[in-house]
Amino acid sequence: MWKNLLDWIEYRIPMMRVANMHAIQYPAPKNMNFWYVFGFLATIVLVNQILTGVWLTMNFVPTAEGAFASVEYIMREVEYGNVIRYMHSTGASAFFIVVYMHMFRGMIYGSYQKPRELLWLFGMFIYLALMAEAFMGYVLPWGQMSYWGAQVIVSLFGAIPVIGEDLTVWIQGDYVISGATLNRFFALHVIALPLVIVILVFLHIVALHEVGSNNPDGVEVKRPKGSLKEEEKTKFEMHEYYTKKYDIIDDVVPFFPHIVLKDLVAFSVFLFGFCYIMFFAPEMGGKFLEHPNFEIANPFKTPEHIFPVWYFTPFYAILKAVPDKLLGVIMMFFSIILLFLLPWIDRGKVKSWRYRCGFHKVNLLVFAGVFIFLGYLGGTPQAEWKIIASQILTVMYVMFFVLLFIYSKNEKTKPVPARITK
Repeated sequence: MWKNLLDWIEYRIPMMRVANMHAIQYPAPKNMNFWYVFGFLATIVLVNQILTGVWLTMNFVPTAEGAFASVEYIMREVEYGNVIRYMHSTGASAFFIVVYMHMFRGMIYGSYQKPRELLWLFGMFIYLALMAEAFMGYVLPWGQMSYWGAQVIVSLFGAIPVIGEDLTVWIQGDYVISGATLNRFFALHVIALPLVIVILVFLHIVALHEVGSNNPDGVEVKRPKGSLKEEEKTKFEMHEYYTKKYDIIDDVVPFFPHIVLKDLVAFSVFLFGFCYIMFFAPEMGGKFLEHPNFEIANPFKTPEHIFPVWYFTPFYAILKAVPDKLLGVIMMFFSIILLFLLPWIDRGKVKSWRYRCGFHKVNLLVFAGVFIFLGYLGGTPQAEWKIIASQILTVMYVMFFVLLFIYSKNEKTKPVPARITK
């Protein structure tokens, strides 16, 4: 009876066929290392954010008069409300940690290069949507940093010539940051942006499975149909979606159970760290939950220092590095656009940094250091030396892409193996 029911469902909705195609029988390179767990972890955190977000909205009041009090009510009166709230707030920072690691892995192993340019673009659009989603959620508790952070970020649009002032009023829903702003940010945070993120994640996964996963060697494991000898083909049963177009050599393993077990080990380690922070240090010294945000929003009292949550601070430092407001906004968005253009900036023929020149490795590591230091500068009180340091690091940030464009065309690389090395 159970089998008949499954067959009846499968005939109408091919769930098992899709599961085999994109999970169980998906051919994954067998040399995937720990860098490849962050995509899975990002999916886990996304599920956590959606589920905890749903529970939080059941008791949240999206008005200027009730938002802060409703958060306090959730924390003090709702059963396990404090746990759910901390799962959501810790999950927001965890999301950006795993996404930044996932992006850096793509840069290390050249996962943005042909034929994965569209895969990288979908990933970058996910990153943009995440930043918008995080900013909207940042405003909802209606604390001091929520209010004044929104004041600073929304005012940036006022620097746009001609339409800036009208655009700012349109975003705010009022002439000042008010309950109207909170209400529309709530709608975007709870409905519109999560829907966009889920659609983009779906497209990201479909694009990944169409071109296949990259690996630390940067070697393609799929070959055109008929190009391999029979003894070279992989031995496990693959879904027809892959076998009718490609011959897949024996450098792959089924996603289940091989890769799934690796991901579960990584998830166990991640869960331990996540729970430790959630139960013992949910505020992380004011980095995850700022201390001024435990005070209700007051338009007449400006916090001593205003800067965004840590995952926005690198771009905030770039914004502050430019004295002119309009040029600062342009520079901030330009720094993000450069990441979008990475597949075309890098003209190298070799993907993995294992086989690229030493200068490329140094350039990439310096870029990572610059990004982290910019984050520090953007998340601490301003000082004269920090402004100068931000300007120097902003130039270094841009120079990473300039240098990459110059040397990647005629880069001296090591021979790339025809097959996965291990």
